Amino acid sequence: MTLLIWFCAVALVVHLSSIILVLVWRSTRHEEPLPSRPPAVTIVRPVCGLENNLETTLQSTFRLDWPDYEIIFCVATANDPAIAIVRRCMASHPHIPARLLVGDDRISVNPKLNNVIKGWRSARYDWIVLADSNVLMPEDYIRQLFARWLPGTGAVCSPPIGSAPEGFAAELECAWLNGFQARWQLLADAIGLGFAQGKTMLLNRQIMARAGGFERLGEEVAEDAATTGLIRGLGLKVRLVKQPFPQPLGRRDLASVWKRQLRWARLRRASFPLYFVPELIAGAALPLAALTALVATGTCSPLSALLYLVAWYGGETLLNRSFGWHTGLLGLPATVARDIALPVLWIAAWFGNGFVWRGNAMTVASDETTETPPAKARLRRVMDKTRERAKTLTVFRN
Repeated sequence: MTLLIWFCAVALVVHLSSIILVLVWRSTRHEEPLPSRPPAVTIVRPVCGLENNLETTLQSTFRLDWPDYEIIFCVATANDPAIAIVRRCMASHPHIPARLLVGDDRISVNPKLNNVIKGWRSARYDWIVLADSNVLMPEDYIRQLFARWLPGTGAVCSPPIGSAPEGFAAELECAWLNGFQARWQLLADAIGLGFAQGKTMLLNRQIMARAGGFERLGEEVAEDAATTGLIRGLGLKVRLVKQPFPQPLGRRDLASVWKRQLRWARLRRASFPLYFVPELIAGAALPLAALTALVATGTCSPLSALLYLVAWYGGETLLNRSFGWHTGLLGLPATVARDIALPVLWIAAWFGNGFVWRGNAMTVASDETTETPPAKARLRRVMDKTRERAKTLTVFRN
């Protein structure tokens, strides 16, 4: 029982410390002043199918407070229903330079990368922002990105922040995106280990050329994981914006939320196994199970257990409110449901490599997996990736 008490105590300290560090990071993080002549920027937005609030998010691209920028919308197929929305947005803002490029260049197994490569190659400017179609851009979007381009930076990114949820499933996705994923990504940046996030990435063409070219992002299934490795390989840092950008969710269903989280979990497991392993104990599920055992044996009083949970979820609520992230009546039950599901998600991520992204069947398995028993191949891949990331981390810190 003493071991369980210590486990609960350490888990709470780690949880609250992560929140405190992120809040301190937000209040003290240095921002670079904008140059007197801000550089021209190309914004590349891949579009694939109809999404909740698509027209709202695409329209936001045309309302940015930046003197000189162009927009390139990329669509893979000519029969995509989103094309009509893109054309409508362009027609309503004729004063903003914007183009629509249609076509699919098969440079990798990543459909998104195959879609955006034509935008990258067609960009007029060396400063290029890759932004998913479901990102809602505030007016100071580009300013926030450049404010974090400090000396030694190779990319500036933003994790998605769930907003405007409708229904419990969307609230659950908010809890996953905000209090869990965004918090840990911001914490990583706070300690100098920022990870790229594909929702928004500010890149520089010259830096990417030094890394071997934009096409090298196809070396990983996920372009953000590849970006992290390439930028760190140059001895540069990936940084995050101080106020991550929202993604209006609208209505969701539980099945799609689970599939999306499982896809991301498998990508994290494949790309960053060293950091994925501790996710098993990142939520409140295991401390809650330990508390239940302590209360059942009389080692801990119900009141103490209640105060523990108040401290745990109160800390996350404080984080959400400090950043202005969504908090609603369903927020707490959704957060508890997320924590209960986290160990299940972690286990499921190890048993399988496949997932479907916008109708495209994909896998995180390497070619050798087809020639080696799955369990053995997966273990070998994890060990190889861990060694590779450990070497990169050593070089990065030196």
